[in-house]
Amino acid sequence: MDDNNKISRRKVIGGIGTTLAAVAAAPVLAATNNDKIMGALPLEDPINKYPKPPFEAQSQPWPGLAGKMTPRPDHGEKSYKGSGRLAGRRALITGGDSGIGRAAAIAYAREGADVAINYFPTEEPDAQEVIALIKAEGRKAIAIPGDLRDEAFCKKLVDECVSKLGGLDILVNNAGRQQSHDSILDITTEQFDWTMKTNIYAPFWIIKAALPHLQPGSVIIGTTSEQAYDPTPDLYDYAQTKAATMNYVKSLAKQLAPKGIRVNGVAPGPVWTPLQVSGGASMEKLKNFGGQTPFKRPGQPAELASIYVQLADPGASFATGQIYGSSGGAGQP
Repeated sequence: MDDNNKISRRKVIGGIGTTLAAVAAAPVLAATNNDKIMGALPLEDPINKYPKPPFEAQSQPWPGLAGKMTPRPDHGEKSYKGSGRLAGRRALITGGDSGIGRAAAIAYAREGADVAINYFPTEEPDAQEVIALIKAEGRKAIAIPGDLRDEAFCKKLVDECVSKLGGLDILVNNAGRQQSHDSILDITTEQFDWTMKTNIYAPFWIIKAALPHLQPGSVIIGTTSEQAYDPTPDLYDYAQTKAATMNYVKSLAKQLAPKGIRVNGVAPGPVWTPLQVSGGASMEKLKNFGGQTPFKRPGQPAELASIYVQLADPGASFATGQIYGSSGGAGQP
């Protein structure tokens, strides 16, 4: 064997040895890297992560402000970390000033979306906080206050959103009215109509106005509730609207699937939002709010944000007509 062949053979054998060593070391390196990742994201006990009842007695005029609640709800202002899952998307969220809508708005902006929020005019202080948080992410933030009981306003809402964002890809019908009554006899026709107009008519009007602007790949998300499946006696009218929301999601998903538009819903359990302190729960129920769940506490809006992101993410392209539950183990689905 000549010297050149000896050198080549040495190189081959040496290369094999190096490769085998690297393979042997891979599990160790992977374990080390995994440890670093896990160290950055420590496990949290969901039972003790957020406040538990009893809560302080408190009441606000409808629709209430998150900024005046005790304790103040967590919408993910400091905790939600984005990764560009919705880069370039344009979203409209009703009820985006507080509660679950606010958590979705913050998450969408941190995932790279431009966001328009609708809210009742008296909720301006909460809304301006959300607008500032969206802008802090370098995204467009559009505030469109108005009363969703007005069909003309619902159409104007969509038109203004499309004009200022340059289009619409994600529609989240989240705004809702919830008022607690011990008896059906306590609900006036005016109150019943207000709940129906806000929770059922408004999404109907908004979806109709939005559809001509939605392209294949766009998504519609409705906020239903565990009340749609297991209603409590004090929310007679509200529970009906949430059952209707669940059904429109399933029906519309089948209707719009051929157009490439996905429709899904989220069914929260008890979540700490201004709905509760502005007439959505009796004072006695408020004090123990969420205590009946297996976690012995209500959810926080921040805990639902990732669900709204997942449903809007193009990676979830096979999910339509689905209702995603988040109730702390208490409710359905």
